[in-house]
Amino acid sequence: MDLKNKLDLNGLLRLNGEVKKIFFYRICGTGMGAASCLLREKGYEVEGADLNFYPPMSTYLENTQIPLHKIDELNWDDLKEFDLIVVGNVVPRMGEDARKIESLGVPFCSFPALMGAFILNDRNVVGVAGTHGKTTTTYFLTQIFENLGHKPGYFIGGVLDGRPSSQLGDGRYFFIESDEYDSAYFEKISKFRSYCLNHMILTSLEFDHADIFNSIDDIKDEFREVLKDLKGHIIANVDYNAVEDLKLEFDQCRWVPYGLRSDYGPRVKEESVKGTVFEVKYKKDWLSFKTNVVGSHNILNLTTCILFALEEGFSKDEVDKAIAELSFVKRRQELRGIYKNSIVIDDFAHHPRSVKCTIDSIKTKFPDKFITVVLEPNSATARSNIFQEEFSDSLLRADHVLFAKPERATTVKSADNLDFDQLVGELSQSKIPAEIYSDLSSLQARIDEMANENNLFLILSNGTCLGLWKSEFASELKPINI
Repeated sequence: MDLKNKLDLNGLLRLNGEVKKIFFYRICGTGMGAASCLLREKGYEVEGADLNFYPPMSTYLENTQIPLHKIDELNWDDLKEFDLIVVGNVVPRMGEDARKIESLGVPFCSFPALMGAFILNDRNVVGVAGTHGKTTTTYFLTQIFENLGHKPGYFIGGVLDGRPSSQLGDGRYFFIESDEYDSAYFEKISKFRSYCLNHMILTSLEFDHADIFNSIDDIKDEFREVLKDLKGHIIANVDYNAVEDLKLEFDQCRWVPYGLRSDYGPRVKEESVKGTVFEVKYKKDWLSFKTNVVGSHNILNLTTCILFALEEGFSKDEVDKAIAELSFVKRRQELRGIYKNSIVIDDFAHHPRSVKCTIDSIKTKFPDKFITVVLEPNSATARSNIFQEEFSDSLLRADHVLFAKPERATTVKSADNLDFDQLVGELSQSKIPAEIYSDLSSLQARIDEMANENNLFLILSNGTCLGLWKSEFASELKPINI
């Protein structure tokens, strides 16, 4: 490897004033796409390339008028005209793309380092970190602080309905989804370590990303690098042992704890299809709030936002009004439409805890529906047997389960592949019918057989679910009004 032109956060800070033209290589990732739009908003000349361009990210990029190029049609010499190349995390260390980028003689970096140096270093940055709920919480914060009369900047790893996934804002607050996954093949540190965080929201912390981490302690080490210098609030869910460990270790920090099993709440008082009434303990008082949001995991996400706003000096009444009506990011309990009389909901859940919480939430919203879960365990960790037992437990509230079995084997070196036959057997013992499908045509045929007005399809995948979302199934969805 020839990494002499690689720049980290500090190198980029020194180079900042000299950069005008930036090229994003593999621009269609959610993080890369959102970052490219922020840089364009700030006045840089931005272009990008990828293998393929699919909605919604392709539409989002085209609307910003960023010139896009297909990689197989790229003239590599043209990239020498750029001052900086931003390399997506999907580019492998030993791949031909990496060798070509390194040979150009152009400085290159990861998008988290670019964000830290060119966008975040002079802003009041609130990082939303943790295993679960980062995207939803970041979007909740953005909406709440807009409702409170501010114009926050934000960076959200998902596509929003009717608005961009990133925005510079006025500088007083910048909310950023802060992923613990590593930054690039040449920068094997968590993305959030480059984000110049002033405050942190820590929604959860348990083992995940087994393709790059060996243990929960490896993940905690990444947080330690940030917490040792963090000066602002840390709103933290102490239901998780790993979070409690960090809280004890960094007791000099400004921790604001919460959690369903803690003494702080939230405590749900009323829950229905219309919303939730719940209480949160702040300092010595229990404060009551009402929102359209339902589901315990969503109330936990919302609690972090409430506590941060209270810590920033907003009143209980101001916050209560600001949380009354909130929207979700696309692919987070998104009502996609009606398919052959069945409601279809799309959700990104692929970790067992997220799967369980999402099913519980849908059960609350649609108590009279028969819930058929279509689950594609698509990430490297989800495809492994690391969560074999947890996946079985997470599906116990489903009425029927259709497994979409990915073709790819897991890339986790210390684990075998997820045993789908074992999952089917365990669910059958609990009287929950379950089936396995390995190709799109048979999966769609089974969905067609089951579709009726009483059946709701909850499709859980961080991918395309064997291509279902790119098939006739998606194009045949009819609008839904609920």
